[in-house]
Amino acid sequence: MNLGAVLSLGQTALELGLISSLTVLALFLSYSMLNVCDLSTDGCFTLGAAVGAVVALSGHPWLSLPAAMLAGVLSGFLTALLQTKMGIDSLLSGIIVNTGLYSINIAIMGNASLLNMNKTETVFTWMKRALADSFLRDQYKLIVALIAVALVILFLSLFLRTRLGLAIRATGNNPDMVRSSSINPAFTTIVGLCISNAFTALSGCLLAQSQKSVNIDIGSGMVTVALASLLIGRAFLGRGRIPAQAVGAVLGAFLFRLVYTVALRFNMPAFMLKLVSAVIVIIAIAGPYLKSRLPLFRRRLAHRAGKGESAC
Repeated sequence: MNLGAVLSLGQTALELGLISSLTVLALFLSYSMLNVCDLSTDGCFTLGAAVGAVVALSGHPWLSLPAAMLAGVLSGFLTALLQTKMGIDSLLSGIIVNTGLYSINIAIMGNASLLNMNKTETVFTWMKRALADSFLRDQYKLIVALIAVALVILFLSLFLRTRLGLAIRATGNNPDMVRSSSINPAFTTIVGLCISNAFTALSGCLLAQSQKSVNIDIGSGMVTVALASLLIGRAFLGRGRIPAQAVGAVLGAFLFRLVYTVALRFNMPAFMLKLVSAVIVIIAIAGPYLKSRLPLFRRRLAHRAGKGESAC
C-alpha cells in the first residue's frame, strides 16, 4: 500500500469519523451526562437522513440541517415523554420509538426505501464550489464535518456550564437530590434527550448528503457504533473537563471508523462488519475491567508458582 493510498484511507476514516462523532456526542450527553441509554438512536439517525434528504431534494440544502435537527428534537421529546410521563422504562421507550420511526421514515421517503441525491445540491456541493480555487478543494467534506463538530463541542462546553446544563448533569448523577432541590427531573430529561437526538439527526443528515443517498437502513447499528466510540474515547480523555471529554468522544469515533475502513480495505465481507462492531464494543467495555483485574491475576499466578516450588 503506497503513501497516497494510506493518506486517502486516513482522510476517509476522518471524514466518516467526524460525521458519526455527532452521534457519539449525542450519546455523550444522554448516556454519560443524563445516564439514559437511548435506544432510539438508529431510528433517529435515519429520520435525520430522510428529512434532510427530502428537504435538500426540494431545493433547500441549508434548510435541511435545521429541519433534520427539528425532527430529531421531536423524536427525543417522544422518547422522553414515554419515559417520564407514561412510566415506561427508558430502554423500552427507546425501542418503541425506534420501531415506530421505521414506518415514519418510510413515509417521509415517499414509501421508498432509497433516495438518490446524485444530482442534488447539498451543503457539501456548496462547499466544494466555494473551495474550487483553493488548495483545500479536495477536503471540502472534511471541512464541513469539522465545522459541524466544532460547533457542537462548543455548544456542549457552554451549555453544560449553564444552570440548566448543570441540572441535567445532576439528574444523571442523583435524580433524588435534584428532586429535593425543587428541580423537575422530568423536564431536564426531556431537554437532554431533545438536544441529544437533534445531534443524532444532524449526523444522519450530513452522512446522507455526504454519500449522496439515503436508504432505510442507513442508521442500522449506529447506537453500537456510537457507544463503542464513546467508550474508546473515554479510555483516552475520559477524566478531563467537558471539552476534553467531548474531544475524546470524537477521537473514539475516528479510531472506530479507522478500524472499519481498514477492514473494508482488506476486502472483508460486508456482513462481517457487524461482528467487527460487536468485538470492538466488547473490547471497549471489558478492557478497563480486565485491566483492573490484571494485578489480581498476576498475584494468583505468583501464588500458584510459589506453591509449585514449595512442593518440589
